[in-house]
Amino acid sequence: MVASPELIAGIGALAPRFDGFIVDQWGVVHDGATPYAGARECLESLKRAGKRVVMLSNSGRSNAANEALMASMGFSRELYHAFVAAGEDARSAIANRTTPFHARLGRRCLAFTRDGERKLLEGLGLTFVDRVDEAEFVAVIGIDSPRRSLADYEAELQAALARALPMICANPDLVRFHEGRLVDAPGVLGHRYAAIGGEVFWHGKPHAPIYESCLKEMGGIPTSRIVAVGDSLDHDVAGAASVSLPCALVAGGVHAEALGIVRGEMPTAGSLEALLGRAPARPAFVVPAFTW
Repeated sequence: MVASPELIAGIGALAPRFDGFIVDQWGVVHDGATPYAGARECLESLKRAGKRVVMLSNSGRSNAANEALMASMGFSRELYHAFVAAGEDARSAIANRTTPFHARLGRRCLAFTRDGERKLLEGLGLTFVDRVDEAEFVAVIGIDSPRRSLADYEAELQAALARALPMICANPDLVRFHEGRLVDAPGVLGHRYAAIGGEVFWHGKPHAPIYESCLKEMGGIPTSRIVAVGDSLDHDVAGAASVSLPCALVAGGVHAEALGIVRGEMPTAGSLEALLGRAPARPAFVVPAFTW
């Protein structure tokens, strides 16, 4: 029989069991513009308890840009030990050509972005192009949702496939919160390209390498004393499972509607099991929100 996750009232219940916390940002501590009630206080409580916190995000921006975003919402840099972002991971791999895939990318890049923001890839000696037929590779660092839907990118994806262009996906998230609702996130472009036969290299959750970066920031804490906290079964829970870490699922995040709850509510056993029955991995814990 598959074990049911332990239902806990708040993150404080995990403090006696774990010394290291890998915490997602979007959908857990904020919605991109506004901090969630109790989230700042929860980080403050973890700090007072002497816990080591690493923020982990599939954001296609740099670590510094994410730290600035957090600070703008009142999450000071002193509340966590390090920030690990998928975008920073992708930038480093492109800059250092760390794998055979990255080594053969070329220098002419067609970047899919949000609001034209491609600062992540600047300063790497790349030439940015606006047309697929001028590119040597494609980089997904953003998506202009809700202004543009996945279907609006189909022609460019098909043209890239016709030229067998490799794709870097610097944010595997499928959805993100925008003004209180869910919209497409950059990962839908990567998944669509892979579905039609394109070659994609993924940076971020649920892929194990990004977790190895987090573990390096844990200062030697044994993995048996580390827990991940996130709101996505596909990214946070599955990613933690890929490196044998337990995960606390924030029920009031991306799956809140499917669970029939609002943030701060605990799902019923039936709705939770219905959701988990389709999941790639199961969380060890379920918590209504990221509160102490």
